[in-house]
Amino acid sequence: MFSPARVSWREWLGLGAGLLGLGTLFLPWTRLRATDPEVGAALAELPADEVSRSAWDSTFFAWFPPLLLLLAGLAVTLAGQSAKARVSGLPQLWLVACAVALVSLVLGWLIIDWQFGSEQRALLRAGGVTVNAGIGRYLGLAAALASTVAAVLDVRAARAEARHPRKGTPGGRRRPVS
Repeated sequence: MFSPARVSWREWLGLGAGLLGLGTLFLPWTRLRATDPEVGAALAELPADEVSRSAWDSTFFAWFPPLLLLLAGLAVTLAGQSAKARVSGLPQLWLVACAVALVSLVLGWLIIDWQFGSEQRALLRAGGVTVNAGIGRYLGLAAALASTVAAVLDVRAARAEARHPRKGTPGGRRRPVS
């Protein structure tokens, strides 16, 4: 049975990071900016959804990492209370999910302008327009980093639990000394 009192602060942090990641999906992930004042004025006249895009309107590397963080946060919060799940590698699975999310976010940042076709990219470049990260991308990265820190600390805690198991847990059975 689920009990919020049995959820560790690390798992709450993982869930919080996942919920923050979910919230970032609806914030601007990319913004178009121009150094030329005339082009900047033209961009200002365009509809907002043409100048900035949410994660849903960007690439796979924009919407996938926050959803992965949310799933990992839910999993560690709900299944983390089970000693069997923790011994079976739930903290390590959480850490792997965080690593995949971070790598995806970095790839998304590197290919930020690929959400536009090659002709559109060439036209934007010729006009002096750059594709920059929006607040959602920065907050998504912060959520991934927070979840990664919590996952690393949880792996360390699981390792300590395995070394000094409590009675009544699956890891609590000690092998006979030979």
